[in-house]
Amino acid sequence: MQEHVTPAAAGASDNDAAETDTSPAATPYLRIGGEAGLRRFTVRMYALMDSLPEAAAVRALHPDELSGSEQKLFEFLSGWLGGPPLFTERHGPPMLRARHLPFAIDMDAVSGWLACFHQSMLENVDDAELREFLWSRIEPLALHMRNQQALPVGLGRG
Repeated sequence: MQEHVTPAAAGASDNDAAETDTSPAATPYLRIGGEAGLRRFTVRMYALMDSLPEAAAVRALHPDELSGSEQKLFEFLSGWLGGPPLFTERHGPPMLRARHLPFAIDMDAVSGWLACFHQSMLENVDDAELREFLWSRIEPLALHMRNQQALPVGLGRG
């Protein structure tokens, strides 16, 4: 069963807005600034992953060069937010959980990824309502990627 991960409103447009469209009917993709706004967001997010100490666990799961990971997130978020479905067109259905299972994703990694997302959102999304909308959907999705159980202190994994 394929998971449904699209928060965008019906009637998504494939066109980019010249400027951020904040009309009530605008998709989150248009409200974030279309292609240019989303690119700023994802580039900043991965720059933060390279620099925030709290992102060390998630950074260790990525290749040395982050541009491929940034591009895939850009493609995914484009369709997820109601813009062009770039990820699906280029890579097939997202199936995020399955794509992330090869990586040992614990709560530290999830928290680090969310810290990068949140900081980039604060820096790049002026619309408080849009920030709240994005966070309310991305946080549970990120938590769903966790595939390592938390262990009580002292038990270890041995």
